[in-house]
Amino acid sequence: MKRLIFSVLLVCMFHSFLFSATDTTSTQPVKTGWSFGALPAVAYNTDEGFRYGALANFFYFGDGSSYPAYMHSLYFEWSRTTKGNGINNFFYDSPYLIPNTRSTFDLMYLTEQALDFYGFNGYEAIYDIDLEDDSRADGSRMFYRLDRRLLRITGDFQRRFYHDDWKWLSGFGFFGTTISPVDFDVINKGVDEEDRANEIQTLYEKYVEHNIIPEELKDGGNTFFLKGGLIHDTRDHIANPMRGLWSEAFLIAAPGFLGNGNFGYLQGVFIHRHYFTLVPERLSLANRLGYQGKILGDMPFYMQPFIYSSFKTQDGFGGAKTVRGIRRNRVMGEGVAYGNFELRYKAVRFRAINSNFYISTSAFADFAMVTGKYDVNQFRDTPVPFITEKNDRPHWGTGVGIHIVMNENFIVAVNYGVALDKQDGDSGLYIGLNFLY
Repeated sequence: MKRLIFSVLLVCMFHSFLFSATDTTSTQPVKTGWSFGALPAVAYNTDEGFRYGALANFFYFGDGSSYPAYMHSLYFEWSRTTKGNGINNFFYDSPYLIPNTRSTFDLMYLTEQALDFYGFNGYEAIYDIDLEDDSRADGSRMFYRLDRRLLRITGDFQRRFYHDDWKWLSGFGFFGTTISPVDFDVINKGVDEEDRANEIQTLYEKYVEHNIIPEELKDGGNTFFLKGGLIHDTRDHIANPMRGLWSEAFLIAAPGFLGNGNFGYLQGVFIHRHYFTLVPERLSLANRLGYQGKILGDMPFYMQPFIYSSFKTQDGFGGAKTVRGIRRNRVMGEGVAYGNFELRYKAVRFRAINSNFYISTSAFADFAMVTGKYDVNQFRDTPVPFITEKNDRPHWGTGVGIHIVMNENFIVAVNYGVALDKQDGDSGLYIGLNFLY
C-alpha cells in the first residue's frame, strides 16, 4: 500500500515561547475568566486527500475558586478533506449549567470515505495485509474499508447520590448511520494512474454477498437509546489525575418502541480507572479496565464499534482511543473487554503567555479482546474462506507519548503505538487532544 501521510498540528502555538520559558514550581497562579487553546488541523494522505480545518477548546474558570477545575468547557472541531471526509463536532461539559448536576452534550457529524472494517470477532476474522496491495490483481488498499456517514447526538447528566463521591447517571443518544461500499470514483479522483486504488470487491461487500451482514442492515439505520447507572469518582483532578478512582456501571437500552424496529437491545457497560501517585506531583500510574457487552436483543453490526462512557462516546476498538498501535476497528463484537496501563511523568513546568504549562511524557500498554461474538452464521448458510473458527485473544499495543498541557486542562497529545501481532497491523502515530482516560 502506497500511502503518504504527514500531520502538522503543533505549529506556531508553542514555538515562540518554549525556549524562553523558565521552569517553575508546582505552585502556580490561579487562572480566572476565560482561557482557550487552538490548533490548526492539516494533513494529507492518498485516500482522503488534503485535510484542512481547526480545533479549539474554551474553558471558563469564573473567579478562579474552582481552578484547576473549570466551570464550563466548550470544544469545537471542523475539518474537511479534498475527497469528501469531514469532522463537525461540538462538545460541551459543565457542572454549573444545571445546579448540582454535571451536564455533557456531544453533537457530531462524520463523513468517512474509507472507514476501517476488518470483520467481526477479532482474530476469527483473518487480516491479510497483502490484500491491501494495489500491485496484486486481487488486492486494493480499499479492501478493508467502507463508506460511513454518522450523525451522533448524546446528552448525559450526573447528579450527587448519597455522597459527594457517588453520582447517578442518566442520558440519551441518537445515532443516524448510513453505510455503503467504497466509492472508487471519489477515492481515485485526481490520483495518478500508478497510485489509483484497484476497484475490487471489498470485505464489506463480501459480507453482504454471503449474508453475514443481512440485506436489511447493509445500508445502516437509526438507533435511539437511553442510558442509566451509577458513578463513583474520587479523582483529584479531571484532566490528568494523580490519585483516586473513577468507576462507573450503567445500562444502555435501545428498545424497539423508541424507533429501533426489530433491532432493539440492552447493553451493559462497566469501566474502572485507578490513578496512583508514585512521586508526588511528578510521576503517576494510570490504569483503565473496561467491559461492554450485549445482555439481550439484537444489536445491529454498525452499533458495535462504539466505546461508551459517562463522559464521551468514542469510535473504534483499536487505534487512537483504545489500543494504540493496532488498526482501528480491528476488535469488533457484541462484547469487548479492554485495558490500558500508562506511566505518566510531569517532566517540566513553566509559565508563558500568561498561562501555566507542563510537559508530560508517558509509556503505555493497551489491550482489547472480543468476549461476546457477533453470530456470523445467523443469516448465512454457506461457509466463506475469510472467517476461521478461532476464539479471540488479547490484541496488544504498546508505545510512548508526550503531552503539552496548558492551564491544567488544554492538552495536546502525541502518542506512538506498535502492534505486537502482525494480524493487528504495524504501528500508529496519533496527534490530538487530552489523555486517553
